[in-house]
Amino acid sequence: MPKAGANKKCRTHKEVSKVSTKAGVKGSKPSNGSMQGLVFNTDLGQHILKNPLIITSMVDKAAVKTTDTVLEVGPGTGNLTAKLLERVKKVVACEVDPRMVAELHKRFLQTPFHKKLDIRIGDVLKAEMPTFDVCIANLPYQISSPFVFKLLLHRPIFRCAVLMFQQEFAERLVAKPGDKLYCRLTVNTQLLAKVDHLMKVGKNNFRPPPKVESSIVRIEPRNPIPNINFTEWDGLLRIAFVRKNKTLLAAFKQSSVTQTLEKNYRTWCSLQEKKIPEDFNMKTKVEEILKGSEYDQRRARHMDQDDFLGLLHAFNKEGVHLV
Repeated sequence: MPKAGANKKCRTHKEVSKVSTKAGVKGSKPSNGSMQGLVFNTDLGQHILKNPLIITSMVDKAAVKTTDTVLEVGPGTGNLTAKLLERVKKVVACEVDPRMVAELHKRFLQTPFHKKLDIRIGDVLKAEMPTFDVCIANLPYQISSPFVFKLLLHRPIFRCAVLMFQQEFAERLVAKPGDKLYCRLTVNTQLLAKVDHLMKVGKNNFRPPPKVESSIVRIEPRNPIPNINFTEWDGLLRIAFVRKNKTLLAAFKQSSVTQTLEKNYRTWCSLQEKKIPEDFNMKTKVEEILKGSEYDQRRARHMDQDDFLGLLHAFNKEGVHLV
C-alpha cells in the first residue's frame, strides 16, 4: 500500500511481472486472498479488509458499470480487487509493497481477469494518476488527507469515489457547521465535492485489526467547481481556523496575519498604480472590511462554504489578497 517516500514513478504491469517473479513470499500460498506466513506491515497501513459483505457493499455503493475503469489504491492481497474485476472493464491497482504486488500477480495470473488488471508499483501520492471513472479503496490511513485532495484536483474529472477511512477522519469530511469535528479539511473538501457517510466498519473486519474504528465515505466531485484562486482560498481558511472559536476580527488582526496582508496589498496597489496613504494601517483596513461585510463577529466553526466565499470576495474587492 502507498507510503510517502516510495518509488516516485509507478511501474507498469510488465515491469511488475519481473518484480513478482523475484518477490515471492517464502512459504506463502494464496487462498481466497489470505496468505500463510505473510506478515502484514502496519507501518504501511496494511490492514486487509476480509469481510466479503463489506467489500460487495463498497462496490455496490459506487454503482460501477461494465465499461468502467476503476482506480484502487492499496489493493493488498486483492480481496476487493477480485470483486471489482468481476464487474468492470479494467482495474488499475496502485501498490507500494513488492510482496503484495507478487501476491496479486500470482492470484490473478492464471485467471480470465489477468488481462483486465493493471498493477502499478509506487507511491500514488508522487505518481501521475491514470484516467479513471471510479475510485474504490481501503486506503492506508496515513495518506488520507493528501490523497483526498490529489483525487479532487485530478483531471479529467471522475464520477465518484468510495473510500475506507479512519472513522474520525470520515466524520471530519461530512461534518456540518457547529459540529465539534468541523474544520478546514471539512470546508475544503465540501467546496470541491459532495460527501456522504455510508457505513461504520468495526476493527474485526480487518486482518490484522487496526487500533481505530473505520468508516466508508462516498465522494462525488462537484462539476463545475467554483471559479476561485484555491491557494488564496486555503490561505483564508488557515487563518480562520487557527482558532476556530475566536471571532474573525480577532483572527485577522494578529500581527503575523496583517503583516502578510499588508505586503500583498502594497503589491496589488503597485500593480494597480494606486497610491497608498502615508497613514495607512492594515489592521484598520481589515477591521473596516470585516465590519462592513458583517463578518467581524462571526466564528469559523459556525460558517459554511458560502460564508467563506463571501468573506474572500469582501477582501478581494478591497484589493486584499491572502497569497
